[in-house]
Amino acid sequence: MGQYEDIYRRSHEDPDAFWAAAAADVVWQKRWDRVLDNDRPPFTRWFAGGRLNTCDNALDRHLREGRADQAALIYDSPVTGTVREFSYRELRDAVALFAGVLRRQGVAYGDRVIIYMPMVPETVIAMLACTRIGAVHSVVFGGFAANELAKRIDDAKPVLVVAASCGIEPGRIVEYKPLLDGALDLAEHKPRTCIVVQRPMCEAAMQEGRDIEWHAAHEGVEPEDCVEVEATDPAYILYTSGTTGVPKGVVRPTGGHAVALKWSMRNIYGVEPGEVYWAASDVGWVVGHSYIVYAPLFHGCTTVLYEGKPVGTPDAGAFWRVMAQHRVSCMFTAPTAMRAIRKEDPDALLLRQYDLSALKSQFLAGERCDPDTLRWTEEVLGVPVIDHWWQTETGWPIAANCLGIERLPVKPGSPTAPVPGWRIEVLAPDCTPVAPGEIGAISIRIPLPPGALPTLWQNDERFIESYFSAYPGYYQTGDAGIIDEDGYLHIMSRTDDIINVAGHRLSTGGMEQVLASHPDVAECAVIGAADALKGQVPMGFLVLKDGVNRPHSQVVTEVVRMVRDEIGPVASFRQAIVVGRLPKTRSGKILRGTMQCIADDRDYPMPATIDDPDILDEIATALRDAGYLSG
Repeated sequence: MGQYEDIYRRSHEDPDAFWAAAAADVVWQKRWDRVLDNDRPPFTRWFAGGRLNTCDNALDRHLREGRADQAALIYDSPVTGTVREFSYRELRDAVALFAGVLRRQGVAYGDRVIIYMPMVPETVIAMLACTRIGAVHSVVFGGFAANELAKRIDDAKPVLVVAASCGIEPGRIVEYKPLLDGALDLAEHKPRTCIVVQRPMCEAAMQEGRDIEWHAAHEGVEPEDCVEVEATDPAYILYTSGTTGVPKGVVRPTGGHAVALKWSMRNIYGVEPGEVYWAASDVGWVVGHSYIVYAPLFHGCTTVLYEGKPVGTPDAGAFWRVMAQHRVSCMFTAPTAMRAIRKEDPDALLLRQYDLSALKSQFLAGERCDPDTLRWTEEVLGVPVIDHWWQTETGWPIAANCLGIERLPVKPGSPTAPVPGWRIEVLAPDCTPVAPGEIGAISIRIPLPPGALPTLWQNDERFIESYFSAYPGYYQTGDAGIIDEDGYLHIMSRTDDIINVAGHRLSTGGMEQVLASHPDVAECAVIGAADALKGQVPMGFLVLKDGVNRPHSQVVTEVVRMVRDEIGPVASFRQAIVVGRLPKTRSGKILRGTMQCIADDRDYPMPATIDDPDILDEIATALRDAGYLSG
């Protein structure tokens, strides 16, 4: 039996012993009474009775253990031309002082604080300061629409909001304060105070009696020490979109969060304390929480906070520059970032300017990684490229090639195998496991491991309805896929993206994998468009690589033939159009559902997280020009 199989087996045969051993790597003020409390499934509780502090584990412990002068945080902002480094001591001192600010403003244990900020050090400081005093933070992606921010304010009921005057996108400044003011006007709940970071490129108007400037808020304040919190207390709430239009507040439990993330750094990512780890995401998303802020700091690493883009700040070599300059050992980004880089620099010529000798591995997650993108990334970087899969709700990886345990053979298109602690099954609608290679609903047998959501904020009923009603005894991931004959997991699409073509259930993800393998295609998406005869038929959208000058009709003919050859005539794949870009959320996920509404000529709500609403008009125009839409 291999090392991975042995560790995976032990995680399920004796989860109490397995996770107690992992928890020994975390600093506790009081040891737990029970490792696993599963008396009321699915409301699993880990390390009940234990007491600890998230900020102590992220910062203070490293001062006690000799890392005070090591870099904890590197802020790299090509959009402002700034690079700034914080040692563990400097970051701890800044966090302790802002914890004092929160205390002075009346923030107490268990109170909620909304953080509405860009990728600046004050964001990380505010998050850690909340955990230092036992407050519960909820980070909302900076620049989120006012009505969506208002919904989150009404649900979390924060006593205070931390915000910035603006965020910076390539070529434009996004003013946050007017959006915050609009949200506070709309919200029924009214926070007492807003602390605002005034950025020099855009000074915000302040409301007297409510708004306090960041530096002014620090005047005369004393630093605060860490307080003990219950392991089952929430560390934070992170909102994810709900089908009803009301966001779901994913709760992250303090004890399980610290144990799982600390364990993941060495065992999944193969990273050691002192190394530089970079997750190129945003703190508004789960990746930013788990792998920009908490996990690297729990593990004594140096973490990179990057305020920029993969392309355009200034070019498609931006990521390579950051890796080289800061000697990054392990990097994590979304496949869509690599596709964007490849589109602009397909031969990776810009990479030749940089020394990436410190890089040991490249991880990808956030969207399904097509084999072509994985192979290209492997080719240009010359290090293991690991596709792995997880969700906002889980907080850390569900399936991965665990580099710190045993590197398994790579299968492009697969995030490999379940991480120890997660029991994945692919189920048919009647809740029975399907045969190897057969598509079904990817589900996880409960109890979920430490760090996964124990419920939704103030909404146990919706927690059960959203995640446990379709398949009793299982967490429903919302993803569809297969487990092959070797036990490798393949994520094909969201369950909503399984289309029914004349009675045949087909995965749009499988078709996208074929389209992405065409040498001229940089990005693609497949949706199921309504069809009077067959119910649904697949429609492809292609973004071509820069420099492709052939007629679009040739490329379309070729991809149609490729799908027919590789999936078969049953797919009925006959239509594809070339577009300039695809509509995405700010985290890089393609808005396939919205595209399907456009293709079907149906009304749709404007997605709250869309990166650029104008792209939807471009998609409609392309469909119209191709004769798929009238009017």
